[in-house]
Amino acid sequence: MSSGISVEAPGFGPWSIKEGVVHVRPPAEVLDAMLTVRINLDPNDESNGPLLVGPGTHQSGIRSGPLDTSEFESSKIACITHAGGVVLMRPLLFHASRKSLRPHHRRVLHIEFAAQDLPHPLRWTAD
Repeated sequence: MSSGISVEAPGFGPWSIKEGVVHVRPPAEVLDAMLTVRINLDPNDESNGPLLVGPGTHQSGIRSGPLDTSEFESSKIACITHAGGVVLMRPLLFHASRKSLRPHHRRVLHIEFAAQDLPHPLRWTAD
């Protein structure tokens, strides 16, 4: 996808535009210093596609190429929560979710926090 974005930012990429908002994957050292907070607005159990995480996978950094899903499948943990439950994770943690097996809501507030500034001319957006 050609996004037409031309910002020099070593280690950042690929660039994309999703629904009019510019996105880029930062380098591992930026992601490693971030924290993701997921607040489940609805009960979340095995039947409605809970967040699946691979314990310790955040320590592997950003992997290029295809993921060995057998490793993830054998060690994954389902993050089961009640309505209002909170999951904290590192953005580098391998994570996924499957389709819900029942027609119920799976609403989640997904918030990412970073304590450091980005290199000029990049900036975090609150949009």
